[in-house]
Amino acid sequence: MIQPKLHFISGLPRSGSTLLGALLRQNPRFHASMSSPVGGLVASMLEAMSADNEFSVFITPEQKQALTLTIFSTFYQQQADKAVIFDTNRLWCSKLPLIHQLFPDAKIICCVRNVAWIMDSVERLIRKNAFDVSRLFNNPGERSTVYTHTEALSQSGRLVGFAYNALKEAFYSEYSEFLLLVDYNILSQAPDKTLSLIYQFLGEEPFEHDFTNVEYQANEFDRRLNTHGLHHVRSKVEFQPRATVLPPDLFAQYEGLSFWETPTSSSLANVIIAQQPQIPLAPPLEVGNKANGSSVFSNLR
Repeated sequence: MIQPKLHFISGLPRSGSTLLGALLRQNPRFHASMSSPVGGLVASMLEAMSADNEFSVFITPEQKQALTLTIFSTFYQQQADKAVIFDTNRLWCSKLPLIHQLFPDAKIICCVRNVAWIMDSVERLIRKNAFDVSRLFNNPGERSTVYTHTEALSQSGRLVGFAYNALKEAFYSEYSEFLLLVDYNILSQAPDKTLSLIYQFLGEEPFEHDFTNVEYQANEFDRRLNTHGLHHVRSKVEFQPRATVLPPDLFAQYEGLSFWETPTSSSLANVIIAQQPQIPLAPPLEVGNKANGSSVFSNLR
């Protein structure tokens, strides 16, 4: 039996990975979903086979690789009829050497967004669930104000900070050519063009997606985090411009962190991104050519 191709969706939170998965799964050849437990299972397996385990001396490198591969094959055995499987987890940007050894032809689609708008999106969810205590934060101090919210989220091991650092590591790594960064604003404003470029990057035949009838729910998962709407996907893909709810100083603190928008010879990563405006309003779509350092739509190599 022919084994499915395996690709990965990673990148930043609140940046369209759930939407992208919901769109890709419309293709009957594809399997895609929200964040899966595979990344966590792989991390636990690596820990179990590390020097912390006194019996690790009996596990050869070949056995370590085989055991790790078993996690993927076992978890996705019910999707063996699919031609392509997309596994989603923000962890994958920090595991490119492992991915490359296990799946040399795998591509990683990284959903990105201006970090200020990521913080804005999380803050809107917190305010929407005003009577719930979100498990995105560890204690009352972190939950107290918008400033403590963003400070906690930006820490290196937390929701935004970890994903950002992992993405930056991947972007400048020796495996960057296997990355495609997709800006949320482009995906929501021009989903047809964006999906076409994604298919081109993956080497897959085009498919006609329905951008007015997108279906995805993860209500139980969101309830466990006590943050309803965390993985809500509207049925119609559309861009909804808005003013930020963040104080101006806080927005300014995070809006300049989009390193992927600056042309660099230090990375071979592919990008589909939009130019950001200078005022705290959600940006309009602009199409350009990155080769000349102008406004960017696509830089597929």
